[in-house]
Amino acid sequence: MHTTAAKLPREIWVLVSASFVIALGFGIVAPALPQFARSFDVGYIAASAVISVFALMRLLFAPLAGALVQRLGERPTYLTGLLIVAASSGAVAFAGDYWQLLLFRAAGGVGSTMFTVSAFGLLIRITPPGIRGRVSGLYATSFLFGTIGGPLLGGALAGFGLRAPFLIYAVALLIAAAVVYVSLKGSALASPDTTGAPITMTLRQALASATYRAALMSNFANGWVSFGVRVAMVPLFVVEALDEGTALAGVALTVYAVGNALVQIPAGRMSDLRGRRPFVLAGLVVSGSATAVLGFSENLLVFLALSLVAGMGSGLMNPAQQAAVADVIGSKARGGPVLATFQMASDVGVVAGPLIAGVLAQYLSYGVAFAVTGALMLLPIAFWLVAPNRVPQASAGDPAAEEAADGVRSADGDRPEHK
Repeated sequence: MHTTAAKLPREIWVLVSASFVIALGFGIVAPALPQFARSFDVGYIAASAVISVFALMRLLFAPLAGALVQRLGERPTYLTGLLIVAASSGAVAFAGDYWQLLLFRAAGGVGSTMFTVSAFGLLIRITPPGIRGRVSGLYATSFLFGTIGGPLLGGALAGFGLRAPFLIYAVALLIAAAVVYVSLKGSALASPDTTGAPITMTLRQALASATYRAALMSNFANGWVSFGVRVAMVPLFVVEALDEGTALAGVALTVYAVGNALVQIPAGRMSDLRGRRPFVLAGLVVSGSATAVLGFSENLLVFLALSLVAGMGSGLMNPAQQAAVADVIGSKARGGPVLATFQMASDVGVVAGPLIAGVLAQYLSYGVAFAVTGALMLLPIAFWLVAPNRVPQASAGDPAAEEAADGVRSADGDRPEHK
């Protein structure tokens, strides 16, 4: 029986469940955060800064998170990151002024990048090579469902005041940390290999791989388009260009997420059978093309249909590109800086994308803003066309890990890839 059909290890389900709880809590606090900042009598720019500082700290501290994974291992970094975000969220609930709120929220960004990078590394280590795409799709989908359900639950909790969601998020994170700690304690699969000197992969070694370079480019584009411009520009376009209500702007964002969720698990599973490259290429073409014509939509139904298609394109590529990075690192190697740089590529896109698209929309048009955004999504195709199409091995061993070890011993050489 192919590895793709195998039963997933218990440790993977633990991390998937924790991912859902983390995303659910994040979604709970998201609607309340700008309003809470405004309650301190600050303007809209200051209220937006509370959101931006979280992303900025994630970006700035990603290299530190990668170094901690390399030095301490995935589990300690993961649990520490969760506890930092829990403490930050709890502190936000008791903030006495705007500057305390900004400081506590910034601290949460540090913890967030710690558990994001380490969770990816831990998944790489505990997932058999033949089901990496399947697990990447499952993990991403669990997080996506949490982000969809969180705002709905947060709205229901609005009657308890603006501080309540942050306390609830803090408690949820503490529970998630406790469950992960107890469930993975003593796990042979999640424990680091102590039979010899730990294998590490440096960023320089990873950059020697055409697959990793392609994944950096596609993750940058996906962050720019899917997590940056989409969130910033879609609500504005629906309200200002299509003359629809704010509620329908939320529907457009949800439709994109639904398209994403529909395809991530099957796309990840199929990438384990057919290789990573075809699904990343298909996702880039579908998402980029649909995004490029979004700004020329003349009615809401067309816009929603294109949003659904764009979401499906992003869902096609996400599990495959994450699994491709896992293939480069292998199960036996620690690649903290490699994972941190992969995350940073997306975060840079998230920060820069909305700013440039906003300038294009203000001085030219929404059509130009979305067209340029969609074209950017097509650029990584050139990198993936020259990257090898890795088809994972379903054997009990881990060839990727052996290749990672070879790469560590020969930093200047390009590692062999499965053609």
